[in-house]
Amino acid sequence: MLGENHALMFEFPEYKDKIHELKMADEVFGAKVDEYHDLDHKIRGLESGNVPTDDATFRSLKMRRAQLKDEIYSQLTQ
Repeated sequence: MLGENHALMFEFPEYKDKIHELKMADEVFGAKVDEYHDLDHKIRGLESGNVPTDDATFRSLKMRRAQLKDEIYSQLTQ
């Protein structure tokens, strides 16, 4: 679905507090969360604003977001 919000609080609502705690305690985790948020915002903007971008760039942004989501989830479930 175009423009769908993939914010971590919607993706992992059961880990909302843990995300906040880890973000405050672990700089590397915090940087991943910030990068994920920035990418999600950028992707939604491209989808909803009909901003011209090539498929390779768009796919690359979405792949990076998925990679970050996997890394964040892995840390949350350790």
